[in-house]
Amino acid sequence: MSTTILDVAKHAGVSATTAKRAIRHPDKLKPETLARVQKSIDELGYEPDQLASALRSGRNTTIGLVIGSIVEPFFAELTREIGVAVREKGYTLLIADNEYDSKLESSHLHQFHGNRVAGIILRAGYGSSNLEYLKTLKERGTALIEVDNFYPDSPFSHVMLDNAGAVKMGVDYLKSLGHKRIASLGTFDEILWPDERCTAFPKVMAEVGLDLPETYKRIISPKAEDGYELTKTLMSLDNPPTALFAQTGHVATGALRALHEMNIKIPEDVSLLSFDNYPWTELVTPAISVISQPVKDMALAAVENLMQDIELIKDKKQPPVVRQRFEAVLIKRESCTAPKRDLVIR
Repeated sequence: MSTTILDVAKHAGVSATTAKRAIRHPDKLKPETLARVQKSIDELGYEPDQLASALRSGRNTTIGLVIGSIVEPFFAELTREIGVAVREKGYTLLIADNEYDSKLESSHLHQFHGNRVAGIILRAGYGSSNLEYLKTLKERGTALIEVDNFYPDSPFSHVMLDNAGAVKMGVDYLKSLGHKRIASLGTFDEILWPDERCTAFPKVMAEVGLDLPETYKRIISPKAEDGYELTKTLMSLDNPPTALFAQTGHVATGALRALHEMNIKIPEDVSLLSFDNYPWTELVTPAISVISQPVKDMALAAVENLMQDIELIKDKKQPPVVRQRFEAVLIKRESCTAPKRDLVIR
């Protein structure tokens, strides 16, 4: 049978109220009383029932985090940094991935609400919007912030990369090397992939005076396998691109595999530029040029904003809507160079 707070109180020779105060408000007890209760807690192995506490108070010290993909290194790093920051604030973290699917995301959101989480950090998925349920959660006292992607017309705070600026940085760099045939590994689609980078790419290409052939426009999910298939398709065209711009690091891994299989050399036959400065990008030969995201800064900003909102909600105040954008950094390595010759696939 589990040890209860009443067992702790009896063992320490104090009232149940005093035992509870030792856990919730230790600063309000005399040092000797607090030490006696803490000793009893240790000796009995007492652990507070967080769910019961949440049900009584309507909220607990747990944060729910929904990421896009648990196998995507960007989200692994983001989760680690959020986890560290959350623990430093005295909260625990529940983690789920929506696999970029808003239907799966909906299930996670309901489960988080059932656990009475104090706040949710959400990387919104693709598909039918969960905005109405998110608004309901907010009305019920759950703090919310979106990160990396957000629903169109979302009324919530968010933390984002300056995606349009990052895409322009990448296209400008490739154009400066002499590339005119540049293909994005990922094309905007209002339902399947309503991604800011993919929205920005054709606009940026037009702004800098470069054509974007219809044959280069292919809708894919942000997964390695889709990057692999699209790269094979693009590089088999009569006029293949001289530069590939992967919109996620995971897509870039698929592109790299396809190029190796097709015996297409980087950068002699095609240049490869990718988002996300993953460890492997500087270990392969040639090392991959990347658009690096300030993941730690974004994670800390998301947690800080969420914690402020939680405190405001506790005081029955309306949290402000805060929307932050972070700048990317271009890291030039060996995978991008001037186009040297037209590629012929045999």
